[in-house]
Amino acid sequence: MTELWNWRIDRVAPVEVYPALAEALGRVVMPLAVADPARLPTYAVICDVWEAPGEFGTMVDCYGVPERLNERRSIAALARLLDRNCLLTDDTLDAGRHLLVAPDGTIRPVHFDVTETDDGEVLGNQRLCTQAHPGCRGWSRCHRSRWAPDSVNPALAAA
Repeated sequence: MTELWNWRIDRVAPVEVYPALAEALGRVVMPLAVADPARLPTYAVICDVWEAPGEFGTMVDCYGVPERLNERRSIAALARLLDRNCLLTDDTLDAGRHLLVAPDGTIRPVHFDVTETDDGEVLGNQRLCTQAHPGCRGWSRCHRSRWAPDSVNPALAAA
């Protein structure tokens, strides 16, 4: 079984992402545009990286990631290598809630306003997921998450 990962990075050129991603995953990374399925090494991961508008506008899709690779550790390593904050979706199925992964490996839940455009979802107005905000209290999806409001997982995998 293989995995599909979708991440966002705080503005970095796609050309910088591919080598950092290869190092973070410990795998050959092939850009989707040039990947020939008939000639791919069995250990390669196919990735698509592009720029979109809004906050965290560098988009990363990884296809065929072996399930034994840990997504959170991999994105924490990528954040460290690029020295940029990264986002991955959380477990609430709320389009505006993500996990913010800092270059030091710290992970915390955050919210964004999401606007649908012809170029896809645009994120803006970042804020921490915290009990102090009415939208994150008691009844919200935030409390059903493994990543409760105000939770911080320090230095998960920056090594």
